This record gives sequence, structure tokens and C-alpha cells, in this order.
Amino acid sequence: MMSKTSKLKNLLKTQELDFIIEAHNGISARIAEEAGFNGIWASGLALSAQFGVRDNNEASWTQIVDMVEFMADVTSVPILLDGDTGYGNFNNMRRLVRKLEQRGVAGVCIEDKLFPKKNSFINGEKQELADVDEFCGKIAAGKDSHLDPDFCIVARVEAYIAGWETKEAIRRAEAYHKAGADAILIHSALSRPDQILEFTKEWASRAPLVIVPTKYYSTPTQVFRDANVNLIIWANHLIRSAITAMQECAFKIKEQENLTEVEDDIASVKEIFRLQGAQELAEAERQYFLGARKGTKAIILAASRGQGLDELTKDRPKAMIPVNGKPLLSRLVERCKRQGVDAVTIVGGYKADTIPTEKIDLIVNHEYANSGELSSLLTASASFCDDMVVIYGDLLFRGYVLRSLLESDREMTIVVDSQSKSDEGSGVPDLAYCSASDDRTLWGQDILLEHLSTDDTLNEKQADGRWIGMLRVKGIGREWLTNALKKLKEKQNFNELSLRHLINQILSDGNPIRVIYIHGHWIDVNSITDLDRASAFAGTNHK
Repeated sequence: MMSKTSKLKNLLKTQELDFIIEAHNGISARIAEEAGFNGIWASGLALSAQFGVRDNNEASWTQIVDMVEFMADVTSVPILLDGDTGYGNFNNMRRLVRKLEQRGVAGVCIEDKLFPKKNSFINGEKQELADVDEFCGKIAAGKDSHLDPDFCIVARVEAYIAGWETKEAIRRAEAYHKAGADAILIHSALSRPDQILEFTKEWASRAPLVIVPTKYYSTPTQVFRDANVNLIIWANHLIRSAITAMQECAFKIKEQENLTEVEDDIASVKEIFRLQGAQELAEAERQYFLGARKGTKAIILAASRGQGLDELTKDRPKAMIPVNGKPLLSRLVERCKRQGVDAVTIVGGYKADTIPTEKIDLIVNHEYANSGELSSLLTASASFCDDMVVIYGDLLFRGYVLRSLLESDREMTIVVDSQSKSDEGSGVPDLAYCSASDDRTLWGQDILLEHLSTDDTLNEKQADGRWIGMLRVKGIGREWLTNALKKLKEKQNFNELSLRHLINQILSDGNPIRVIYIHGHWIDVNSITDLDRASAFAGTNHK
């Protein structure tokens, strides 16, 4: 790909008139590029304004360069920095050029005035110009300092601003060109382009020519094409338009004391996220931060019709009941994929043909009517791997719950809700008895599971919470699970057994299971009442 410096050099040398526009921070630079501009002018006036200081070198050159680096990072088009007078003498110029190259800036424009500079439109005729020889030395020092041969130095001639005639402007421009300037920027404060056109005629395209028609903006662009101008800079219009918009918005909110009249006329928060590159970060997280989970698989048990849901499951399994317009199962699959678990196997049974198979593997337990959870899990045994999570298909939970489970480095881990220690009226409560109760004052508690309650067990000890139906298996934990499943398969009542029996068998075999405590933030759907609660739960937008 062409480098940014080469792109800028081409913009300056092209025979076709081109345009660049002012930007003053990362988001305005991205907007400028998205608008289609082939380059960006890092305006000294605009950069000073966004810092809230005057255009008199009150912002240090390092502050300017730091901001321009943000602009360069978020754009692919070249940036030409308005470098004022080079922030000092030839030595400052040398250091500036080296730093700009390091930050990915394509070129710098320096003006032949004295440091500290003053804006050209504030008493410009009273401003003293730099000595020609001294300024030529500054240009030469900059040219000798850059490593990239295409890094551009533009010499800005302020003769007209200071009240001089065309003869002096030409004299200076020619000297700067001979000193090595890649282009000449001729500046004028008149509202008509007379000085600019007189200069272009005398200059006769000896070197690329740049203009800034801030004052003579009403001149038709074709006039500049006919005068062989190479590049036009729209020098301060994004900062000015932003100021107008912010003033109107602020005054309106202050006056009305609400947001009703402004919300529809301003950018959405979503648009800010887009300009900030939030989507790229999400994709990068999937590639890098969640990269270790590429081998992780989710096995979701969704074979049952579901008791207590009556007509809602007449034509579909419980896991396909919509919650706020989206099936439970779809929400669960999305939750897995957001955490980097892309390999998802669904074990269906009742009305399995209603389960969409896009982006998932569907396995059918054809004996679902006469079997239970362990039968469904056994049906999926060919999909077992050394890093997997087993999840009930009727769960809703916040993203951190699965994330915490995936971050466990133990061979086997379950999630227990320490807030839920008694059943709420239906079925077996999955009560968990652990080596220690939840102590929220401690970080990184290392708790082991001792037992899960089942319909054929009693426990006099106070339960420490409720297992929510999520199990993580890693490494040798797969062997633990497989061996326990084989043992239970030999039992005559195998088809009546649940995952709780499997977990208890793993514990009986002497294998430790770690407990991660949570405090609510999940729900399972077993009844119409649960479904109403699920709608409210899903309506709360948490990642």
C-alpha cells in the first residue's frame, strides 16, 4: 500500500486540483476521511481552540503532536500539520520533523513569521516576518532530518498578510523552493482572490501551490483550477461548525431543562461508538482476548417439552418459547458466542425440527419421551472435547456468569447462586452444599462442591446456594465426566437420572469440582410465572 507520505506528495504534485479539510482531534479526523477527503489539515487554530487556548503557541508543540498522533492513528489518509513557525529555530524544526515521522504524520507546513506566532487574521499587517535566510535554514534543517524521502515540508508565505506586495511574496517563495520546500502555501486575508491570482500568474507553476480560501470563500472553485492551484485547504470549518452545534444544543438544554428538543437532532451514542471503532474492538476481543476459547464447545440440553407451560409448547420445545420476541435458545446461543464459544451443539428431542440449525450442530435424542438429561448428554458424547460447558436449555443469565465460568482453570467447575437457597415452588431445588459458604468480602474464593441435592437425598446441613445448571469441563475433567457417565449407564434407572446425579458421581469418584458463587442475575423458565419474570429479566439490557 502507498504510504501516507507518498499520498501527500501526490496530492501536492497532482495536476488535478484536490482538497483537504481541517480536523482537530481523532473523531473529527475520522469524520473528514469518511466524508471522502484525501487528506487532513491539522489546523493550528483548530487544535488550539479544542484545547481552549489562543492560537499564539500557548499549546506546546508536544501537546499538538500528541493530539495529531491520535488523528493519525484513526485515519488512513495523510495529515499535513499546521506547524506554525516550526516552534522555534532550526534545531526545534529538526526535532519536530523526527517526531512527526514517528507519529505517522505525512508532512508539516511552516510559516515565515516569528515565534511565538500570532494568527494571520489578527492584526496581520503588524506582524513581523522571519529573515529569509534564517527561514531557508529552517526548511533545509527539516529536509535533512526526515528519514522518509516523501515526507513533505510546505513553506507558507505570509508576505501578503504582513502588507507586502507580490514581488516580495515571489522572492520569498522562490528562496523557500530552492531551500527544499516541497510546495508553497500563499496566504491572503482579502475577501477577494486578487492577490492569490496575481501570485499564481507570476509563480507560473514553479512548484506545487497550496491556498487557504477562508476569506475569499465565495470565489468559484473553477477559478483556482484555471490558475493551476494544486491543493485547497478548507482550514477551520469542522471546528467552527462544531462550536455552532454545541452552542445551540447547550443553550437549548439549559433553557428547556430537558432533552426532548435536542435528542432527535444530535448524533446518537451508537454513532459515537461507531466512530470510536467499538466494533473493531469487539472483533479483536473475539480474536485475541477470547482466542484461548476457540476450542471451547457448548453442549446445550434442550430435548424436553417442558411441564407447566401448557399450550405454549404444543408446537415447540420449551427452549424455543420466545422471550420478548426471541426464543430462549437463541438468546442462549448468542450469549455463548459473545464469550467466544462459537462451537455450539444443541441436543434436541421434542419438536426438534423447530430448532434452527444455522451456526449450531443439532443432535436429536429420539428417546426423549422416555429418558432424561443424562440420556441427552450421552447422545452428544461424540461431541465431547477437552474444553466444554454443559448448559440447560431454559436458562437466561448475565454475560459475566458464563465469562466467570470460562475463566476457571480447574478441571471441573459449576456455578452456584448463593442468594437462592430454597426452591421457589417447583421441582427439585438443585441445592448445593459446599466446602465453605459465600463470603463476598473475599476475592477469588477457592470453594469446592461437596454434594448436590437430588430427589432421593436428604441433607441436614444448611445449603450454601443453588446450582444454576451450568457445568465447565476442562482437560482431564472430560475423562472424569465420561467415566461417571459410564458407571451411571449401568444403573437400571439411568433414564430417570439427572445431571445432579452425574455431578455427585464425579464427586464420589474422588474428583474435585470447583464452585463459582454468583448472587442472582440468572433465571430458568419452568412455568408461566417464570416466563413473565424472564421477559422482565431480558428487558434489562446487560452484556
